[in-house]
Amino acid sequence: MYIRPVHAELDMAVLYPFVRAYPLGLMTTAIKHATIPTLQTSHIPFILDTPPSGPARLRAHMARANPQAKAILDSLNASDELDDEILVLFQAPVNHYVTPKFYTSTKPDTGKVVPTWNYAAVQVYGKMRVYHQGEDGAAFLQQQIEELSEQNERAQGYEHTWKVSDAPEKYVGILKKAIIGMSIEITRIEGRWKMSQELSEGDWQGTVNGFKALGTEAGTKMAEIIESRMEHRVKAK
Repeated sequence: MYIRPVHAELDMAVLYPFVRAYPLGLMTTAIKHATIPTLQTSHIPFILDTPPSGPARLRAHMARANPQAKAILDSLNASDELDDEILVLFQAPVNHYVTPKFYTSTKPDTGKVVPTWNYAAVQVYGKMRVYHQGEDGAAFLQQQIEELSEQNERAQGYEHTWKVSDAPEKYVGILKKAIIGMSIEITRIEGRWKMSQELSEGDWQGTVNGFKALGTEAGTKMAEIIESRMEHRVKAK
């Protein structure tokens, strides 16, 4: 990801909560295969593990019928690991076009302004181990689907969460045979918060005011995010 210093976010105290808040990632692999296209991407919900010691990891599962899963399985080494690096992209649900009309200083002074787009994203790079057979695979998948369900049920704010054990055990067993488990050791993680930090005081305030004036939920949320990054804008100037 191209990241201007003013937009960079490398603080794990910011990046990890972002991944947990928006756990649906775009997992991309580039695996050369005889019958499957090299570039494959899938939308997958993840669990992020950050132990006190050792590397952070992402855990997930995907359908065996997915061509990306087939390419992965065909490319595993003897340790059920993928030699190629993989990429997972997480994005904030709110992003927005930024009109030059918001720039109340530069536009009237010089006219040298162009549109842009504000967004926040985190890219995770890592090495994958796959759990797809035997007792280890079954145990990993059971823990994975239970914890993923619990994570997202709680995120909805339900007092009484749905649990995997609420479904018939035989039914769950059949479904588990149709998926593979994945554990990704994180080797690099970086974020980009492109939220108008590079603007002068007048243009920055004009952008905040402009988004608020839209009167939309997305505009209001965007203004809040821009204001939350004010400290970064001041440090960058």
